[in-house]
Amino acid sequence: MRLSQVIELLQAKPYTDHQFTDIDAETACGADLLSDVLAFTKEHTLLLTGLVHPHVIRTAEMLDLAGVIFVRGKEPTEEMIELAKSKDIPIMSTGYAMFEACGLLYKSGIGGSRREFK
Repeated sequence: MRLSQVIELLQAKPYTDHQFTDIDAETACGADLLSDVLAFTKEHTLLLTGLVHPHVIRTAEMLDLAGVIFVRGKEPTEEMIELAKSKDIPIMSTGYAMFEACGLLYKSGIGGSRREFK
């Protein structure tokens, strides 16, 4: 799903100047533990989180994520916006709770990360 469609679906506010029509998210992950994101997500995944911290942007960079959506109306700091721009990572915010946002994405065809849990 193109990020432009995600923005429309989640009524999200973008904070970076990306060509959202050109970026695809293959899967999505909702998490507030960055250790879980590191352990269970794969590249081109869209991260939904309630964490508003620069480490989120650095994690997205390490994993080559498709972008980051802050849930529950949380907004990134100016520091985070500038870091995301410098690392070419799309970031946005939605008023939906994580459960609702993940559900809307799943219903629209975005799957979750399919790593094996032990």
